[in-house]
Amino acid sequence: MNAHPLAHGDGIHAEVGDQIIVGGPTVGTTGRDGEVIALHHEDGTPPYDVRWSDTGRTTVIFPGPDAHVRQLHDETGTPRHEEEPEGAVASR
Repeated sequence: MNAHPLAHGDGIHAEVGDQIIVGGPTVGTTGRDGEVIALHHEDGTPPYDVRWSDTGRTTVIFPGPDAHVRQLHDETGTPRHEEEPEGAVASR
């Protein structure tokens, strides 16, 4: 999946389960990434609680201009956090 700028409609947007990628300190260098584990606003605007892949720690972030979101959806467009684990049966 491709990384897209956080711009979405009138502002920035992410969902629980999306990956936040923050650019490196210089152009062309690897930055850091983490998973959005909680939203502070139902509309998906910042800030976000992000669990960083390099440390496993969770912080609240307000993404800057060097941040991108990788929206992790399956091929049907279902957000990853709404999918059932493989073989799981949902009780709804």
